[in-house]
Amino acid sequence: MNKIFVMIFLLISGMSARGQSDNPKYNQSMADSLDADDYGMKMYVFVILKTGPVSADKAVTDSLFRGHMENIGRLASSGKLLVAGPMRKNDKNYRGIFILNAANIEEAEKLLETDPAVKAKLLDAELFQWYGSAALAKYLPYHDLVQKKKM
Repeated sequence: MNKIFVMIFLLISGMSARGQSDNPKYNQSMADSLDADDYGMKMYVFVILKTGPVSADKAVTDSLFRGHMENIGRLASSGKLLVAGPMRKNDKNYRGIFILNAANIEEAEKLLETDPAVKAKLLDAELFQWYGSAALAKYLPYHDLVQKKKM
């Protein structure tokens, strides 16, 4: 019985060792600069923006959303906002998403407090920790190369 257990253990451990290998393209300095783990991944905060509990007249809403867009630009320039975009109209009142380069939910909440539309409660936010590629931050410079018009 013990021999069978040992054989099964060796077979399973040999299979798992073959399932992982070193990447010949691995760049240690880039991985370190992006805080990547051994799998090239890291934790972010994924934010779903939805319609908030407060509404305002058009002039106030327009002003707050101008500030919202300016804040998006500021957070992106600082490296704290990696992905942002609106959603099409839906039955859940989801308005858009952010992926924040934040260490935890508390840091992400502080970043969201700088958004005028969130602060005024025109937008509400649901926050989740999300595990994704540490290289996500590297796509933003390429966006500038394909963006014909600035917002």
